[in-house]
Amino acid sequence: MKQLLKDIIIDQKNFLVNRRTILRKFPEKYLKNDEIIIISGVRRCGKSVLLQQIRECLPQRDYFFNFDDDRLGNFTVEHFQQLYEVFIELYGEEDYFFFDEIQNIVGWEHFVKRLYNSGKKVFITGSNARMLSKELGTYLTGCYIAIELFPFSFSEYLDFCGLQHLSGDISGTVARGEIQSAFNRYLRQGGFPLFLKSEDGVVLKTLYDNILYKDVMVRNQIVNEREVKELVYYTISNIGKPLSYTSLAKVIGVKNPTTVKNYLEFIENTYLLFTLSKLDYSVKAQLRNPKKIYAIDNALVVRLGFHFSSEEGRLLENLVYIELRRRGGEIFYHNSGDAECDFVVRDGFRVTMAVQVCYLMDNIDTRERELRGIQDAMNTYHLSEGFIITNTHEEEIDCKYGIVHILPAWKWLKKDH
Repeated sequence: MKQLLKDIIIDQKNFLVNRRTILRKFPEKYLKNDEIIIISGVRRCGKSVLLQQIRECLPQRDYFFNFDDDRLGNFTVEHFQQLYEVFIELYGEEDYFFFDEIQNIVGWEHFVKRLYNSGKKVFITGSNARMLSKELGTYLTGCYIAIELFPFSFSEYLDFCGLQHLSGDISGTVARGEIQSAFNRYLRQGGFPLFLKSEDGVVLKTLYDNILYKDVMVRNQIVNEREVKELVYYTISNIGKPLSYTSLAKVIGVKNPTTVKNYLEFIENTYLLFTLSKLDYSVKAQLRNPKKIYAIDNALVVRLGFHFSSEEGRLLENLVYIELRRRGGEIFYHNSGDAECDFVVRDGFRVTMAVQVCYLMDNIDTRERELRGIQDAMNTYHLSEGFIITNTHEEEIDCKYGIVHILPAWKWLKKDH
């Protein structure tokens, strides 16, 4: 095993060297604190690139190992000690460890905790959200800081496309036209770096297949491929619509709604899909209410879902949800029975933001419905402002509850809330 580990370390030594990359945001304070840094996110969103970016900022960077390697089929937690010994043999004693896709090894957290207890600094990436709850929560409590990484934000997309001049203040007809055009592309292309480089649909198909088979079915020992694939197809084709476990069970042909609940949990752990609950201060009611489903990236929605005339509105709603996830906070939807607001963001026990999404507001009935929904949320949660995100429309409205900011999506995406 030691010789194999040595071969892999050497093969991976120059990983990502001389590739064109976009620098991702990473708090510098995390580079030198004591805690283990866990970077999680969907496959191919740039976790490995960020890990290399971190390595370049530190004085010691040799102890790097990527566990997503087909030669490691027999690697178990007992082999970590051999890996450590090979590192020392090759590079001498160092204090920084960089482990990519470590969730592939059952029991990894025990070795990482030992490194932490001996004063080592450890950076880890993983493609499964469960590593931030079940595996870490029971053994590494208080020892780690968790960071979720997503595909490119709109600002990162502009950088990737060489449109850095649009990252600052926008004024004038030409600049507004340029940034609106860039946003229209981003709305459908999404932010997966490898897909943006190639614009080849095979990249998305391969990504989806790896998530479905490796991360969902193999990891959770699921044998019925049809049920899982139909569940993904149906939910992605119905982004933002209220769905119950019972109705989904009927759609995919399973008898027990608990099976659907479990499938969705497995899928959500891979960051492919997310379930959104209605905000209710009764936990039982919150669990009982219908869920809404959103996807990690619009390119996958376009690739995997059923296409229809209102697609842009659905894509915009999905994009806004992911951006809210990127910015942090607990997200819910609001429904009072008389009016609905797409997203409310809670910090602790207090709702801090209400966001409505409407691609076009040129229809008077649509305008009244969207305004009624955002104002109902503002009134319910005692907010002095609310946001309606549109494709191009911009306006500010004073209502009896406060100010409603109607913003084109590109402008909202560039704002810090």
